[in-house]
Amino acid sequence: MLFQQLTVSVPKIVKRNIGILAPAFQEAKDPIQKLFLDKIREYKAKSSGGKLVDVTPEIEKERQAELDRVKKQFNIKGDPTEFPKFKFQEPVVEQ
Repeated sequence: MLFQQLTVSVPKIVKRNIGILAPAFQEAKDPIQKLFLDKIREYKAKSSGGKLVDVTPEIEKERQAELDRVKKQFNIKGDPTEFPKFKFQEPVVEQ
């Protein structure tokens, strides 16, 4: 029963996803669409390394002030942009 449901629904999902992504793989024929795609590619090239694109000293100063505010407000030790590391200990089970 489950196998039969999967064989029916999986091809529909794959077909739907390919249908959504198909325009992204085609070459743009419309000049506005081509300009849009060129700008996205340009932005991707500039944004390598995870840094802000076309940042000014004022924006960087404002960003740092906001990070300091969040760090103080939530009592964060270390870098507030870093994902927290969790340590889970196994509970002691008494027999």
